[in-house]
Amino acid sequence: MTSMDNFDKELLNEIQWTFPLVTRPFDAIAKKFDTSPESVKEHLNHLKKEGILRQLSAIFDTRKLGYTSSLVAMEIEHDQLEFVASQINRHPGVSHNYEREHQFNLWFTLAVPPGSDLKTEIDKFNVLKGIKKVRMLPTLQLFKIGVKLDMVDEKKHEVAPTEQKKEIKNIKFEPTEQDKDFIRELQKDMEIIDEPFVKAANNLGITENELFEKMKNYEDIGIMRRFAAILRHRQVGFTANGMIVWKVPKERISEVGEKLGAFPQVSHCYERPTYSDWPYNVFSMIHCKTHDEANEMAKTIQNQINIDDYRILFSTREFKKTRVEYFVENSFNIEETIPAS
Repeated sequence: MTSMDNFDKELLNEIQWTFPLVTRPFDAIAKKFDTSPESVKEHLNHLKKEGILRQLSAIFDTRKLGYTSSLVAMEIEHDQLEFVASQINRHPGVSHNYEREHQFNLWFTLAVPPGSDLKTEIDKFNVLKGIKKVRMLPTLQLFKIGVKLDMVDEKKHEVAPTEQKKEIKNIKFEPTEQDKDFIRELQKDMEIIDEPFVKAANNLGITENELFEKMKNYEDIGIMRRFAAILRHRQVGFTANGMIVWKVPKERISEVGEKLGAFPQVSHCYERPTYSDWPYNVFSMIHCKTHDEANEMAKTIQNQINIDDYRILFSTREFKKTRVEYFVENSFNIEETIPAS
């Protein structure tokens, strides 16, 4: 784990959720912390160099952009796991890919652009040796999405459903070519310089004020979840990343999902389909520093939602963790990687 001082931690807590959309954002952050913009930039550049700060950019809602996505669970023969994972990682729509402690030992997310068929893309993996089972687990209901790692230990929240859900306008969005240009630009990692939005505005041929107005509009209608920092969990000590899966009676799914989503410690919460060999229908992610802490947190949550049948699947290896690049077209064909026998 990389060492950080208190200011690093306070700074990261702040910008994971709110980043000033103004001409000189680092001046605004400096004012909040009663320090200089130079100090803010110096700390952020250091955190980037250390690999803690992965990216500063707009975070978009995959589904609102017209993309189709799914979590996919696979059972892979153990001696083929690394090979299969490396081939799956080549798909541009695969953003997260983990080994987890379960019969289904490979879990990845796949998103495909409008006009592409998700199942067709997943079926391309069938030529790979070692795959025993494939289970598609698309989102049926989304209760929460938004990672915020609490960097300051003494500021930890009580494990209780205390968060208010952010309200967004439910407006159907059909991206124009101009929107696509906009999204391509805003998903780029922002430079840590005095006036970082100038370049994006210039590239788009608009003024900074027009850029900020557009971002505000995207946020209001839920296209852009937020503009914020994304951290590398493991580099800051959050190595016990647990996917808690719950077997919830059908009539309680919405109630339990909403309550789980209100826990500050839960970063993602979804309803997903079940199978005869997979009975869990509500998924919630927590990020802890130890397995013991995660198990204790799961028990505390379980006592408040009154669901007895659950388990935690910890990620034991991270094969891929990146962002989907929206509207950057890449076709994918796996056959080219299979050597002729």
